[in-house]
Amino acid sequence: MRYLLLTVTALALTTSALAQSDPWHDKARAILEHSVNIPTVIGRGKVPELANYFADQFREAGWPTDDIHVMPYDTGGSNSDLLDQRDHTAALIVRWRASGHPKLKPIMVLGHMDVVEAKRDDWKTSDPFSFTEKDGYYYGRGTIDMKNGDVSMITAMLKLKAAGFTPKRDIVLFLTGDEETNGLGAHLGATKWHDMLDVEYGLNADAGDGGFRTDGSMIGFLLNSAEKTFADYTLTVRNKGGHSSKPRADNAIYQLAGALKKIESYRFTPEFNETTRAYFSERQKSEKGPLGDAMRAWLKDPNDGAAADFIEADSGEVGLTRTRCVATMLNGGHALNALPQLAQANVNCRIMPGIDPNMIKDLLTKIVDDPNVVVSRVDDYVASLSSPLRPDVVKAYSDAVHARWPGAPIIPEMSTGASDARDFRVVGIPVYGTNGAYVVVPDDLRAHGRDERLPVAALDDDVHHWEFMIKALAGR
Repeated sequence: MRYLLLTVTALALTTSALAQSDPWHDKARAILEHSVNIPTVIGRGKVPELANYFADQFREAGWPTDDIHVMPYDTGGSNSDLLDQRDHTAALIVRWRASGHPKLKPIMVLGHMDVVEAKRDDWKTSDPFSFTEKDGYYYGRGTIDMKNGDVSMITAMLKLKAAGFTPKRDIVLFLTGDEETNGLGAHLGATKWHDMLDVEYGLNADAGDGGFRTDGSMIGFLLNSAEKTFADYTLTVRNKGGHSSKPRADNAIYQLAGALKKIESYRFTPEFNETTRAYFSERQKSEKGPLGDAMRAWLKDPNDGAAADFIEADSGEVGLTRTRCVATMLNGGHALNALPQLAQANVNCRIMPGIDPNMIKDLLTKIVDDPNVVVSRVDDYVASLSSPLRPDVVKAYSDAVHARWPGAPIIPEMSTGASDARDFRVVGIPVYGTNGAYVVVPDDLRAHGRDERLPVAALDDDVHHWEFMIKALAGR
């Protein structure tokens, strides 16, 4: 099988060889290069430039102007604090209309155009915002997270249209401009722009992907159908204070420290959902040794807390068995020689789908068990919801992967982080992370990090992957 024969050298196919085998290679590479060279980070106001560049690709390919929309963020005068932070960002909505009167609702292909900041002094290979091809890799901020996905979806749509493909249902491309920061674009997409994005389900290029070990053996491809809820809580202790030469028994910093130690030692109850059960069912097939045994034991008995604890202790599985909360920021005291009058900490929680963050607030208050420590919510996020594992999406994704990598494991995944999918899931629109690129693990796990890179061959394969997915789910 192809995946068993793959080596790291094979992943690093040369640009010239790829160009000879696929005439769309140059197009995808050019779009990715232009995209990476636009520093779409918060504070620079460059997202609209990229949105218009992408829009031009569709105009030049014959899309009607009325179906291409660069959307400035505008909440109608409310939420001025969010408007101040939007940094002149924008979203892009492009509709590819079906002919006639389609019987099926549209599907959405989803991604984001913004990236996290990067400093030239930190990178060894190149300027992070100067696209570089070297030794079979594309380097630059966004080559993994996630301009590669944007480019793959766009190129696949352009390629299909050029080949005369007509979808049987509308396809709506939606790219946001602030997923890495405020997440307002996804909120607007799911609410204010709902009429333009009234779809049956979404396919998210910001999740999915595959991995190979450094010896060339296949790990598998992830299909994301759930993510945890992001929520922040503040622990506050107030005290009348006094002179530091006369310590009090009720020191605000000590009380806060005691509360945080209780949260540190607390273990949330492990639990399965459809996605995580499918994930561990697939993982245990190839996981050997004590970790695999723990997976099999927990699958057999969901009440086996010891097995779940063993799984959770593994660095690769952290956060997948339960809700997790961790202290992330501290603030206390006002002078070197004064007893603290205020001590505060931020606790960030990643909550299992479907659990109300207000329930976690109440639980934290119970864990702390101290009337002097006040627990309050920082945000107003509602519970994220899992997307059911639709057979048609699972089949299309599996077939797309297996067309290139026969026999590759397909592993349903719950993300411990957050993406633009959340806002759509909570309004009842299922979203699935179905990107088809791949990296060498752990060498290429550099998203948000130094020397971010993507194998050259992975971009071309991802274009083919999205072409297959669109044809399978929207073809005649």
